[in-house]
Amino acid sequence: MKDIVTLYAQPYHPARPTVCFDEQPVQLLADARSPRPLKSGYPRRRDYEYVRHGTRNIFLFIEPKTGQRRVLVTRRRTKEDFAKAMRYLVDEMYPQVPVLDVVLDQLNTHAADTLIEMFGKVEADRLLAHLVFHYTPLHASWLNIAEIILSALTRQCLDRRIGDEWTLVMEILAWEYRRNAEHQPNALSFH
Repeated sequence: MKDIVTLYAQPYHPARPTVCFDEQPVQLLADARSPRPLKSGYPRRRDYEYVRHGTRNIFLFIEPKTGQRRVLVTRRRTKEDFAKAMRYLVDEMYPQVPVLDVVLDQLNTHAADTLIEMFGKVEADRLLAHLVFHYTPLHASWLNIAEIILSALTRQCLDRRIGDEWTLVMEILAWEYRRNAEHQPNALSFH
């Protein structure tokens, strides 16, 4: 725990930013019947039945000291998906940054070995040269600011039925754009 709190307390340094990472599954649920039209003075009426269209996974990155968020939607949450998310972090989000401190939980796929298994030793070593993993202690994933932001995303954007991947991605992009435009660093960033 001390490692994570110490990391959050350090002053912001653009050459070595702290990025928090977490994931969450989302069910794609559509209405079985169209909702009734709104009538003045009555709440919206929606049938309790729904049609399940599978699940998707959300990977969330947040740089707490700048308040910038990035969300990726994937079909699954496998070792390969994690490895590709880490490559995206290094090559697309922070291509000019020499080292990233990454806060994440101790899920079995969140490991350097996953990168080696998915990409081979040479590519994994290239990526790992830019990544320093900081794991939250067991039963203390609440220390990961990304978990807090996922909770906000769920309340602010995913609190209704979303029936298809395209709508899910568009809703998340709109949320991400709005939150990043507000440019509010997280209150837990200590800077």
